[in-house]
This record gives sequence, structure tokens and C-alpha cells, in this order.
Amino acid sequence: MADITTWFTLGLLGELLGTAVLAYGYTLVPEETRRRYLLLVAIPGIAIVAYALMTLGFGAIQAQGHAVYAVRYADWLLTTPINVLFLALLAGADRRETVALVALQALTIAFGFAGALVPAPFSYGLFAVGAALFGGVVYLLYGSVAEAASETLSDLEMSMYRTLRNFVVVLWSVYPVVWLLGAPGLGLMDIETASMVIVYLDVVTKVGFGVIALFAMTNIGSVSEDEVVATAGD
Repeated sequence: MADITTWFTLGLLGELLGTAVLAYGYTLVPEETRRRYLLLVAIPGIAIVAYALMTLGFGAIQAQGHAVYAVRYADWLLTTPINVLFLALLAGADRRETVALVALQALTIAFGFAGALVPAPFSYGLFAVGAALFGGVVYLLYGSVAEAASETLSDLEMSMYRTLRNFVVVLWSVYPVVWLLGAPGLGLMDIETASMVIVYLDVVTKVGFGVIALFAMTNIGSVSEDEVVATAGD
């Protein structure tokens, strides 16, 4: 199996390519959505820094006899709240719901990191708190934020919201499984295998989320332009 540096290098290349594609996409989306679209470019852009540091051998600390990649958690602490912020802005959620969503997601990462640093059984307790907080994120995304979306979005935009929401919830649910099976938890998965899975998930979730949104936003923009043309023709 390839060593951990190889996986970090592949992750770096994936995030670089994804950021380039999404940066180009900025020119394709409707002008009125470009400010919000920049959030999508920032997600893999931040990951570039994290993966560059890990590729160069920086960002790991030793805790409980295993390496904890603090820079990876720092990446997630910044990027995953941006994911849910984008969803909240897309849905037209109010400020209170948006702040709650972003805070809960940030705390999910913080407790996961803390759990990786301390011995069992405290590690499992912190992990459980993080899992409960993520449950709050899911509750909001399928509850009040989804209700706000249904009241403010067109059918195409609502489809975009549902697709992006389901995409991140399903894929993010794999990360806790890797945590439990990996060194911070049961130790059934070695660090190279865990890193391979996480790199794959990171590239798919960060770049994939942006690409799905890009295609949806350009499609919505095309439909809007066609409606304008049709109205002018009438």
C-alpha cells in the first residue's frame, strides 16, 4: 500500500485541480450569485494549505501513542462550517438558524479533535458529544432550514438544496466511522488506510459539493435567462 505521504500528495493534487475548476466556474454562474459562490471556491482552497503542510510533514502531533493531524482538523473547522453556511444562505434561513448551524458544525469538529487527544473512556465521551452535535446539524438541515428553503426557493433551487444537503450528510457520516475504527478509537484501521479513506472523502466532499452547486447554479441561470427572453418576446 502507498505510504501516507503519497495519499497526502494525491489529496493536494485533487484539491488544486478542484479549486482551479471552481475558480473558472466563477465566470459561469449568474452575477447575482457570485459572492455566495466564492464560498465554494474557498472550501478546497483552504484544503490546499492543509494538504501542502501534511505533504511536507507538518501539522501532526503525538497523542496517546498515535499521530493526530491537527492541521486536518483545522481545515475541517474552517471548511465544514462554510459548507453549511452556503446551504443556509441558499435556503434563505434567518440569522439565528444560520449561526446555530455554523456553530454546531464547528463544535462537532472541535469535540472530534479533543477526543483524538485524550485517552479512553474520555475520548469516547467527547466523540459522543460531537456526534450529538452533528445530529443537531442534520436536524436543522432537514428541519427549519429546509422549511425556509421550501418557502423561498424555486423548484430547481429546492432540488439543488436537497441534493447538496443529502450529499454532505451522507458522506460526512463516514468520517465518524473512520474515527471509531482508526487510531483514536478501536485501532482496527491503520493510519495509512484511514488517511487513504479520508483523502478520498475530503476531495469528493469539498470538490464534489462545489461542482454539484456549479452545475445547478449555471442551469438555474440558463433557465432564468430563457424566461427573460420569453417574457421579452411576449
